[in-house]
Amino acid sequence: MITQFLDAVDSFVWGVPLLVLLMGTGLILTIRLKGMQFSKLGRALKYMVKNEDGATGEVSSFGALCTALSATIGTGNIVGVSTAVMVGGPGALFWMFIAACIGLATKFSEGCLAVLYRHKNPDGGFLGGPFYYIEEGIKERYGWNARWLGKLFAIFGCIAGAFGIGTITQINGIASAAETFFTAPTLFTIGADKNITIVTIAVAVVVTVCAALVIIGGIKRIASVTTVIVPFMAIAYVAISLIIIFKNIAEVPQAIADIVTMAFGAKAAAGGAFGAFYLAITKGVARGVFSNESGLGSAPIAAAAAQTNQPVRQGLVSMTGTFVDTICVCMMTGLVIMTSGAYEYCLTDPALCEGGSGVTIKAFSMGLLGDTAGSFVVMCALAFFAFTTILGWDYYAERCCEYLFNGSRTAVQVYRWLYVFAVFIGPFLTLSQVWTVADIFNALMAAPNLVGLLLLSGIVAREVKKYFDALETGTYDDGYPKLPLGCHKK
Repeated sequence: MITQFLDAVDSFVWGVPLLVLLMGTGLILTIRLKGMQFSKLGRALKYMVKNEDGATGEVSSFGALCTALSATIGTGNIVGVSTAVMVGGPGALFWMFIAACIGLATKFSEGCLAVLYRHKNPDGGFLGGPFYYIEEGIKERYGWNARWLGKLFAIFGCIAGAFGIGTITQINGIASAAETFFTAPTLFTIGADKNITIVTIAVAVVVTVCAALVIIGGIKRIASVTTVIVPFMAIAYVAISLIIIFKNIAEVPQAIADIVTMAFGAKAAAGGAFGAFYLAITKGVARGVFSNESGLGSAPIAAAAAQTNQPVRQGLVSMTGTFVDTICVCMMTGLVIMTSGAYEYCLTDPALCEGGSGVTIKAFSMGLLGDTAGSFVVMCALAFFAFTTILGWDYYAERCCEYLFNGSRTAVQVYRWLYVFAVFIGPFLTLSQVWTVADIFNALMAAPNLVGLLLLSGIVAREVKKYFDALETGTYDDGYPKLPLGCHKK
């Protein structure tokens, strides 16, 4: 009954209205910014590794990006992609890619507004994100009191962090991969099909302890850990994926053809073309948003802590997160699944690839040196990806809590221990319910943030024009300030 209820809520919140809002917001921002996410991508990639001199903030722009990437590059890149492909068909990858291209403009706007409306706390730290640009930006532009909408976002952010995308889905993915690699007898069963082994318990304890040790140190410790782990794990994962893709290079043209044709319902059973199309687009967009978080409103919370004086510059850095996460890492997972033969293999008998990571494990097993090598690669990737996501999402959720309770350190401390407890219990919950809950709160977070982005799109366009006009006239020198442009005065 609980599963049926959650499925019904999930279908409602991820229905046509939210999909239209997500894609529509991205399209409107793309038009208002004149396709800037494509024409300025090269500059954005340069800014990604080139910190700004003389800027104020808690961590470097690269550190803020790595914190954001630590939260986005997680189980969605492995478990989420395989789930999208198996449920929505290969066409889901096409819509995931399209959502990412449009999401670049959304992510840019989020990062820009986060810096524009951030606050400096008495302790010297910076706090910003959708809650502030919704509250203050809408009031400034329209004179409306939208604080309730900012509070609503913060509430959903706290819940999503502790009981959805930030904790349970991540450690559940680690446990699933570890249980596949390390076989162990069942100690007891939860519900009808959740078998608990010594591996499950070990994952729960080790990951919880490691996460708690880093989380206690706050944003600076999280950033110091993620700036080392995130680049290493992303490069290593993409490199191994490329080896498998090049090994099966002859299958790439057919895989791409299947992805594109099945995105529009082709090859579906008679009379099922529209159903296949709808399933592909909903699962592709939903899993894409789960992975890159464009429009979700989470990444701008990290962007607000960046050492920068320029909202537009940080917006450019922020949008590279979507490029790296979905266009690079997620597409690698999808192509490995399609070119290795794992998709057809698992389609014949889903039990052969059970578990959230089962399809990806089979893909790497068929593409590498066998089941052991494939399981090991996926287990390591999930361990790194999911662990850093737990760290990044704790920072997001704590900042939502800080805004919600007007800076109360007691409330933040209580929430922090609740978050750690949620990490511990994650491996003991069933996967289907976990993903459904995460999807629901993703949607609930996205709604107020997207409304804010639409209403403030004019402010973003204004800041972009000021920034690039200054570059052309020489009043601003390629990322190094001569004049403090666009910073919102407090």
